[in-house]
Amino acid sequence: MSFYIQELIKELKVEADKTAKMLAKVPFDQLDYAPHEKSMKLGPLSFHTADLPEWIALGILQDELDFHTQKFDSSKPQNTEELLARHSKNVATALAALEGTDEEELQKPWTLKAGDHTIFTMPKSQTIRMFALNHLIHHRAQIGSYLRQLDIPVPGMYGPSADEK
Repeated sequence: MSFYIQELIKELKVEADKTAKMLAKVPFDQLDYAPHEKSMKLGPLSFHTADLPEWIALGILQDELDFHTQKFDSSKPQNTEELLARHSKNVATALAALEGTDEEELQKPWTLKAGDHTIFTMPKSQTIRMFALNHLIHHRAQIGSYLRQLDIPVPGMYGPSADEK
């Protein structure tokens, strides 16, 4: 296994643990909360965040993703345990895909589409970092912002949060 893939695995494990800490704080009695009318509601945002590790596997095992035809898990976790189990399952899927790939596969192009519209094409290695990991971190931060606005203690991600000091 290449050094790059080993580093991606390490990074995914660290970010997955941090994401689980954030998802564990999601209040299931406030899933309809959104800080603004243009913002995604907390429930769908949390479910999407739990699903994002699977997108690493999609970036490795497929050559494209078409939003019009790709089947995603549309179930809605009913509690924290289900949300964390979903996240854990998707992390395991991503790790298995990373462990089973090689540098040659990661250099191949990957395309994101919406029907006939191509959104982007980039190497699979960039897809994993930009479209999956960075996307995960972005939405995790949004959840933290929602928690802050709901006056729920926010867990630290890269050091202690203001709530942990």
